[in-house]
Amino acid sequence: MNISVITLFPELYKPFFSTSLVERAQSSGAIDPHVYDLFSYSAAKKRIDGPTFGHGAGMVIKPEIVEKAVTDVEYTRGAAYKIFFSPRGKKLNQVLLRSFYERVCADQKKHIMLLPARYEGMDARIEDEYADEIFSVGDFVVMGGDVPAMLFLEAFLRFIPGIVGKAESVERDSFTGPFVDYPEYTAPVEWRGHMVPEVLRSGNHKAMEDWRLHEAARESVVSHFDWVRSYPLLTVDQQTHIEKTIPPHYVVLMHTDVLVSEDKITTKIGTTSVTSLDIHDIARSALTYGLKKYFIVTPLIDQQVIVQTLLGFWQHGPGIAYNNHRHEAVNNVILKSDLTSVIEYITQCEGREPVLIATGAKSDAHPGLITFNDQEKVWKTMQPVLIVLGTGKGLSTELIGQCAYRFIPLEGFSTFNHLSVRSAAAVLFDKWLGKNPRATKNMTA
Repeated sequence: MNISVITLFPELYKPFFSTSLVERAQSSGAIDPHVYDLFSYSAAKKRIDGPTFGHGAGMVIKPEIVEKAVTDVEYTRGAAYKIFFSPRGKKLNQVLLRSFYERVCADQKKHIMLLPARYEGMDARIEDEYADEIFSVGDFVVMGGDVPAMLFLEAFLRFIPGIVGKAESVERDSFTGPFVDYPEYTAPVEWRGHMVPEVLRSGNHKAMEDWRLHEAARESVVSHFDWVRSYPLLTVDQQTHIEKTIPPHYVVLMHTDVLVSEDKITTKIGTTSVTSLDIHDIARSALTYGLKKYFIVTPLIDQQVIVQTLLGFWQHGPGIAYNNHRHEAVNNVILKSDLTSVIEYITQCEGREPVLIATGAKSDAHPGLITFNDQEKVWKTMQPVLIVLGTGKGLSTELIGQCAYRFIPLEGFSTFNHLSVRSAAAVLFDKWLGKNPRATKNMTA
């Protein structure tokens, strides 16, 4: 495969193309890299960049200089996929890289051209005219596009047969599937008090494979949940491991210790009435997203009687035959008179007290305020999690203070923010626990 790099700093690539597996690929003929100095396409004593229009800071590479370079290289080496690097580009990941590699191979061009920028970048018309792909290596800024270009090549070249010694190594790379790789160990067995896991020394290959899959799933779910949830093709076995690895989650809907009236001077804490819609809808959402139990808390005897009558119909009565899906969802609902008894129930089931996460529509300060991307912060201890929902005008300040964390409010790009609790529950379950594939099942990125 021909690789052409057009850069302002060609000297950066000399050690890169003469080191390790990249050098081996070049020696074997798997790749034929050439690095071109962009300065050589500019007239003597003429700048290759100019000030940006609109009085912005920095200098921008001129389009006619890049045009000369692209025309010359393609005339010499043939038509190429032209790749630019910019924060505006698609963020690179393993799925996108594999898709790009397969597209290049299928098209038979076998020539990729990398055009890393510097300064404030290239005139935008250059990308409009030439870019087949614009890639980003992450949500951060570097001095220029050369290091991202090398990162791209390091990842891309692994797909070319023969560059990596064992094809299995590529197929089992982190992020090739939904999981990162499992931990690896070598001799000595003990180092500074740390031991190689006994299962890896047992000689039991089945036990070792099971351990590796478990460790890969655990590390992926806890530390890379955004990647796990974005993966488009989960096998039944992978999904089972993910379900087992996510800490057990519960939800409680509070009809006591909630605000029932509030103004600029006074707030009143009290109780609210239970509604059948909240029971049905939150029960279905909870089961859909894998929450183990849904608790309803009310201290009022008359309300408890109403709830028990409704639950009895769906859990043990005619509702089972009438609508089995509704029965299945409502069967996970448990009535309690206070939050303490909910915590005791979970602790008895799980052997550990749950971590409480409060919810609400207000942006009040809380020392444990978290976003819906903070799974690692909450899950790293593998404690059970209890999501606390409020009714009325929201949870009381005292109850929120009992929670280790509080979710940021659910918000759209509008000034209206008055979701029903059942709608809010479904949205936050999805944002916290739901799948979010970034590609379709045919793996297009």
